[in-house]
Amino acid sequence: MRNRFIDHLCKLASKNKDIALVVGDLGYGVVEKFQKMFPNRFYNVGVAEQNMINFSCGLASKGMHVFVYSIANFPTFRCLEQIRNTLDFHKFNVTIVSVGGGVAYGSLGYSHHAVQDYAIMRINNNIDILAPSDPTETEMCLNFLINNPGPSYLRLGKAGEKLQHDKIKKILPLELLPIYKSKNKVPNVIISTGTAIYKAKDLLKKKQFKNYSLFTMPIWGKRYKSKFKKKLLKFQNIVTVEDHLQDGGFGSWVKESVRPGKCLIKSYYLSEKIIGMVGSQKEMSIFKSD
Repeated sequence: MRNRFIDHLCKLASKNKDIALVVGDLGYGVVEKFQKMFPNRFYNVGVAEQNMINFSCGLASKGMHVFVYSIANFPTFRCLEQIRNTLDFHKFNVTIVSVGGGVAYGSLGYSHHAVQDYAIMRINNNIDILAPSDPTETEMCLNFLINNPGPSYLRLGKAGEKLQHDKIKKILPLELLPIYKSKNKVPNVIISTGTAIYKAKDLLKKKQFKNYSLFTMPIWGKRYKSKFKKKLLKFQNIVTVEDHLQDGGFGSWVKESVRPGKCLIKSYYLSEKIIGMVGSQKEMSIFKSD
């Protein structure tokens, strides 16, 4: 997924001279392609994440679309004040690219687990959240970002994500991309965001979900909640899936968006048991439901 991100960003940057990439002394083995192709639009600010956000906003104030690339915990938790006051408040055209969302960096311990990042991003009024499930959705999300400037958060997997879609298409916020459509006409759906698609596909194998269709939702956020209410009216039962803790996550956002009593919503999310754990992503992917 991160390789597709860099490849497509380079393609877009070859046509758009206003695209810049900023890193915090991370991303080696991935970002060099952009650095070599566009040395005057590549910046390594060092281990200074708070300054990295402010620096990127400065570039954006001069008309640049800046992509800030780092391991998931560094450009989010360390920089919340700068994200709130500089980026979100001023609506600068900066995309925070978070690599290794969820527990992709499980073996590095809790400091590197991005399991509260949705929560801190979606409380900001103007930041769009983009959580692709595969490399194809990553490219589609990049295309959306280029055509819709503003503050945004792009949450990527670490590596090795399998393709879920064959074709690139134009996507919009709140759009549900089909992974599996049930032959049964009962309006029951599983909605997954980000790399939690693997857990969502496992749910389809269970008997209680045999009449459910599966969709991904790559683009969502605070400013779309009112529109989402209307979209949910056609569903009877909704299941949400995310690699994030329950509080402040995708499932919570869906429940806040829907009118009470209109449909039943069940959420799957990462268990609090993983807090403090160290292990592989597979070992750390312990889900629970409400």
